Amino acid sequence: MISKMKIAIIGCGNLGASIANGLLKRDDFDPKNLTLTKRHVDNLSGFAVLGVNVQSDNISAAANADIIILGVKPYNVAPILSEIKPSLNPEKQIIISLATGITLAEMYQVIDSNSITFRAMPNIAADIQESITCICAQNANEDQIKLVSELFDGIGFTIPIDENLMEAATVLGACGIAYVLRFMRAMIQGGIQIGFDSVTASKIVNQTVKGAAELMIQKNMHPEAAIDKVTTPKGCTIVGLNEMEHQGFSSAMVRGVIASYEKIAK
Repeated sequence: MISKMKIAIIGCGNLGASIANGLLKRDDFDPKNLTLTKRHVDNLSGFAVLGVNVQSDNISAAANADIIILGVKPYNVAPILSEIKPSLNPEKQIIISLATGITLAEMYQVIDSNSITFRAMPNIAADIQESITCICAQNANEDQIKLVSELFDGIGFTIPIDENLMEAATVLGACGIAYVLRFMRAMIQGGIQIGFDSVTASKIVNQTVKGAAELMIQKNMHPEAAIDKVTTPKGCTIVGLNEMEHQGFSSAMVRGVIASYEKIAK
């Protein structure tokens, strides 16, 4: 049970803070079981007020945790693992890396080969418990995989995948939220141009996107099937869709996804 676990998020940046916020919104999670570290702890003062342990000592945080989440930049994963290695209990603690592009094999170049390790890629919607998180593991048993899935289910929805798909998962799930937000911004700009003030346009677009996503989830539909329901002959919807396609909308989206993938898959 995650509620019984002591969790340390080392290098608590934006993504780590999102996970922390998601955990703290759980009714069964005690803030005293959460430790956050950062070089400049003043940036975490808001969590300290809530009863979370906030410190700059990574070694102490790791030593007292059942689950250690590495929220540091990819180039800092190896140095942090080297730093906390003396305090680790390889066969009992779970180490989860959130770093893009750092493989489990690279982690094992630093830590004990018996260590229980995971890679996880949530997104910033963890803040409101609506993240999609893909995970993969090594040396983990079924119960440990369920435990880590429960951890990330608490901030959204979790999918176990093979490690060779982690970079692709990063693009669709983590980078993908930025793609959707950019699309929303463009819709809002269009809404302003056709007469709405920015606040009203934002409200309409936000709910429209939310409704579209819920429709796909609850009805288990393919997007094109839903599009067919709103594109009437000679109607305004099909005219707009065709203009977007003439301007390369779908092509630009696909090319953006591939460009992001190629950036981290090198």
